[in-house]
Amino acid sequence: MTMNSMKAAPAATTASCGAPSAAVALFRSLGEPARLAILLRLAEGEARVTDLVEAVGLAQSTVSAHLSCLRECGLVDSRAEGRSSFYFLARPELLDLLASAENLLTATGEAVDLCPTYGRTAVAAQRKENNHG
Repeated sequence: MTMNSMKAAPAATTASCGAPSAAVALFRSLGEPARLAILLRLAEGEARVTDLVEAVGLAQSTVSAHLSCLRECGLVDSRAEGRSSFYFLARPELLDLLASAENLLTATGEAVDLCPTYGRTAVAAQRKENNHG
């Protein structure tokens, strides 16, 4: 997705800073650690909720809620097989995006991790504040 292709969408709305709202929503959905972990697991192949619970270490209800969000975003879909539902990535382009993100993280080294707003230290401080606030 290029900035030019995002501008070409006639019905696209923008966030207060001028960024396309759909892109902001996409990156927010990818920015939640549990949803990203679920997507990374699904990048390896389809999985049942129980498989995802085991992979990400969260409660079944939490994983199901994240899957619901990802389905509403059009990023995952499911197919029924007997009594089970198998989840999979709905858009193959997501694999390209995840691969590009890995390449970018490799290229920037620790720069992103050291970011005072979104890096490891900022996340740890936010968790500490949430636990004591």
